[in-house]
Amino acid sequence: MKSKTTARAPLFVAVLVAALLAACSTPGTRVVLLPQADGSPSAVTVRAKDGEEVLSRPYQRATAKVGAAGAPVVDQADAAKIQADHKILFDMRPPAPQRYTVYFDAGGTTLTPASQQVMNEALIAAQTRSGSDIVVTGHTDTKGVLEQNDMLSQRRAQEVMQLFVERQFPSTRIEAVGRGEREPAVPTADEVDEPRNRRVTIEVR
Repeated sequence: MKSKTTARAPLFVAVLVAALLAACSTPGTRVVLLPQADGSPSAVTVRAKDGEEVLSRPYQRATAKVGAAGAPVVDQADAAKIQADHKILFDMRPPAPQRYTVYFDAGGTTLTPASQQVMNEALIAAQTRSGSDIVVTGHTDTKGVLEQNDMLSQRRAQEVMQLFVERQFPSTRIEAVGRGEREPAVPTADEVDEPRNRRVTIEVR
């Protein structure tokens, strides 16, 4: 059986895949869609030789047996039983990402005074979380030209990345990207000076 994940949100789609190896059952594969940590929707497409099914609800389950005709059989698994049967796997899941947002003065890469403390909290979280990596995403408001805002958002992300590096966090475990004015926290018209959009989001995971 082949399986293909189709994300409906920019997050990891968590699935539990188990082989059906009981002596009295036909070998095959079972896929259970787990809920996202933040409650956002997700989906996974499960494909078998003769068809496919989409799982889109938490703890929805698809079972495909080797040699069986047709698409995978879908039902709703009991959440408590799944967690009890696979407790070791659930205990091994990494903790949920920690997210922080810092803000900037207009037109530049200088953090606002209030954001200095948030930056320190993010630095501590990154240093104390074993094996962590960081995604830093820069944003701007809608003032100015689109291309210039793209570059400004990248510079803001790089500035925050450098603060982590200066505190001895490995640069190879940091991804810094700029999104310009494309993903405002507060939607506005063009050429609007909105402080809440001049930001960098930090995800420590």
